[in-house]
Amino acid sequence: MAETSMAATGGGSDMARRGLLVGGVLIAALAVAALAGARYGALLLVGLGFGIALEGLRFGFAGPWRAMILRRDPAGLLAQLVSIGLVALAAFPLLASNGEELFGAHAPIGVAMVGGAFVFGAAMQLVMGCGSGTLVNAGSGNVVGAVALPFFALGSFAGAYNLDWWISLGTAPVVVLDGTDGLIATLAGLAAVAAVVLWLAPKEARRIPRRLWVAAAVIAALAILNLVIAGQPWGIVYGLGLWAAKGAQAVGADLSGSAFWTAPTNAERLQQSILTDVTSLTNIGLIGGAFLASVWRRGLGKGLPKLSALAWASTIVAGFLLGYSSRLAFGCNVGAFFSGVSTGSLHGWAWFAAAFFGAYWGVKLRPKLGLEV
Repeated sequence: MAETSMAATGGGSDMARRGLLVGGVLIAALAVAALAGARYGALLLVGLGFGIALEGLRFGFAGPWRAMILRRDPAGLLAQLVSIGLVALAAFPLLASNGEELFGAHAPIGVAMVGGAFVFGAAMQLVMGCGSGTLVNAGSGNVVGAVALPFFALGSFAGAYNLDWWISLGTAPVVVLDGTDGLIATLAGLAAVAAVVLWLAPKEARRIPRRLWVAAAVIAALAILNLVIAGQPWGIVYGLGLWAAKGAQAVGADLSGSAFWTAPTNAERLQQSILTDVTSLTNIGLIGGAFLASVWRRGLGKGLPKLSALAWASTIVAGFLLGYSSRLAFGCNVGAFFSGVSTGSLHGWAWFAAAFFGAYWGVKLRPKLGLEV
């Protein structure tokens, strides 16, 4: 009888805790809507959805790439390709019919872009998190992610500060696949990559778990909502750099030497609230959603990992490089690969190839830096 009573009490406590979490989310979204407008409240909810799905369904980028490199386990990578394809099916016609209101994640291929993607791929394996992964890790109580995150923001700010110099090293014209032919080419490219991945994988591993099918569909739906509500695809890097730029400005730093931060649009955003910056809102939502998912299942607080001084120093450097390199590469796994490919940008494919090659070397480098525990 006593055990039954304790179980009932525990169940009631869990229900109350989860009720408070849901209530807190709704209050936060309503507060943002009241302060900045309904569109921004909706974007916070989209960001929360991203965080809950990524953490709750264990969908990511760095981990699946590592699994493919080390064990030829294709499930996570295949789920990414499926999700990108689902977004493309909606994004291509949306962009074609709403060219004045919606914009794709389009960027040029260049020396700095390819080099930045390579460095990003390596660095994300050192901290076991890409742009979205670092936010999710920090929100879910992962200490390595929490340490890497502020340096990611600083790196994004610094990369943006002198981005024009890097671009001057040489870029090709922006190439965009659009229309029906572009969609067919994109889907064919995704299918070709999936075929290669399956061919490399052992037969017993050629299956996507149901959890990842669900995650791929949920992430795709949220990405489409993000495009429609924000007017642009899902991104990560700009918001983090903006936070650091606002911090630098607050302590009196002079940003007039940066063509990027003095450009009219960016200078205006520096003066505005982050509650009106679409990327910042979804980033905040990512952190909050991951926190909610972790607390919901009582998984928050994984403790301090036993890493050496070299490993912690490597985490800090890798965090900075994540931000710096992704700014040069016009995005991370989300902004460049996921959103770039799904909206027809050729640079998304170049980013994927360079970043995956970098990830291979990042996986090899981890043990040498004491990051394998």
